[in-house]
Formats: sequence, C-alpha cells, structure tokens
Amino acid sequence: MKNLLDRVPPFFRNFYFLSTLFFVVWLAFVDSNDLFLQAQLSSKKAELEEARLFYQDKILQVKNDQAALNNNPDLLEKMAREKYLMKKPNEDLFIVVREE
Repeated sequence: MKNLLDRVPPFFRNFYFLSTLFFVVWLAFVDSNDLFLQAQLSSKKAELEEARLFYQDKILQVKNDQAALNNNPDLLEKMAREKYLMKKPNEDLFIVVREE
C-alpha cells in the first residue's frame, strides 16, 4: 500500500487539491443544482425565449391589425362579415360550406 502511495505525485496528495477536487465533484454530481439540472434549465430557458419572441411578434401583428381596423371602417365591416358572420338588419345571410 505504501508503494502505491509513493507512485502518486505529491501534487495529487496535497490537501488543497483533494478538497478542491471533492468540492468540484460534489457540485457537479451530488448537489441539488448539479450539471444535469443546469443543462435542463438552460434548454428550458431557450424554449421560453423562443416563445417570448413568437408572442412578441403576435402582439405586434395584433396591434397593427387593431390600428388598421380602427382607421378603416370598410375593413372593419369586411372582417365582421367574414369572421364573425354579422349582417345588417335588412339582409339575409347564406353560408356556403364546400365539401372536399
């Protein structure tokens, strides 16, 4: 056993090296915030950033649509008729459904 310890370089037998090595192993694998959890959190953060950019684009699109509808009464009437099936009081509305 003593012969085996003599083969290990003195640097690796140093108390500070051993305690630092233990600390790094503890943080990397045993701690509640280990490397695997950090990788999962990083991927989740990337997904959430992508979703945030998507919803920011959607919000901008809705604001542009809202501004266009507020400024153009003809477009507002067209959207109300096509999307919400609204009609004027003296009109009849026929909905044609195409079969494919």
